[in-house]
Amino acid sequence: MNDSASPEARRARRPRRTTALLSGAVAALLIGLTACGSGGSDESADKPAEGKAGGAFPAKVATKFGEITIDEAPKRIVALGWGDAETALALGAQPVGASDWLPFGGEGVGPWAKGMYDEKPELIGTMEPEFEKIAALEPDLILDTKSSGDQTRYDTLSKIAPTVGVPKGGDMYMTSWEKQTEMVAGALGKKSEGAELIAETGKKFQAAAEKHPEFKGKSITVGSRTSEGFGAYVGGTGRVDFVKRLGFVNNPEIEKLAGDSFSVSVSKEKLDLLDADLTVMAPIGISAEEISDDPLYKAVPSVKDGRSIVFDDQDISQAFATDSVLSVGYALEKVVPLFSEKLK
Repeated sequence: MNDSASPEARRARRPRRTTALLSGAVAALLIGLTACGSGGSDESADKPAEGKAGGAFPAKVATKFGEITIDEAPKRIVALGWGDAETALALGAQPVGASDWLPFGGEGVGPWAKGMYDEKPELIGTMEPEFEKIAALEPDLILDTKSSGDQTRYDTLSKIAPTVGVPKGGDMYMTSWEKQTEMVAGALGKKSEGAELIAETGKKFQAAAEKHPEFKGKSITVGSRTSEGFGAYVGGTGRVDFVKRLGFVNNPEIEKLAGDSFSVSVSKEKLDLLDADLTVMAPIGISAEEISDDPLYKAVPSVKDGRSIVFDDQDISQAFATDSVLSVGYALEKVVPLFSEKLK
């Protein structure tokens, strides 16, 4: 799962040191912006007041890098983390810059967020964002809640504007859609709206689980294949959390192999590791047929018994991968019937 052409494989790698990328002109701009940078708790701060966006400010958000304070309602937001732009849109914000991780192209969001932008944002790089481009947008808030958690990345961004990075334990894209929504809502001064979004989405999962008791306790493998080979996702990642909410149990054999990354590689000689009550695979940078037509994959017991799914619809695959508060609702609508059909 290390295909250099694959966004998912690329995000498994830590960004290289980036400070050297800043030009003298941008560095000068950063000096002027540093005063707006993130900082710790200020006990002498005034009591929160209602900002122009309708939220309470100053707003404080706990992150791996300490408590971040946003003094006023942000007007120019750059959303860099995986799913951050969609989350901001769901809360009524309009990012002026955003990273397109999958990539979708266009406005950089999936079809479940189509039409939510008033104006197309400036698209920013993902693993190595263009700091000059970000600085030129003159943001007053940077969202990076689901990313590598790299200290140098955060340090560089925080010199441009207050930056809400990953939460504790959120390194390497391990931030859940709930935590992401909570953090973005907090930064926007919209904690109550964020809590409401989380509750509404949680009810959708609960309804799906109650409607499909056949999922409860069943083992599942959620994996993918790139040009470099097969892999499977481990607990703590969006895909696995998604299916666990429906009652599934992640493949115990895969969990035994879990390390620091969000997935484990599975060699062709050990493809039986993918076997479970239900095996779900997504193609990344290859065709779905390259998975479903593979003789070794077809020999996996669950595949042989017809208890497998290979996503051949890009929208479904990307919704399942995005794991934002907007995309999970779309994924529930599309993938739950597929799961149920295979387990009948």
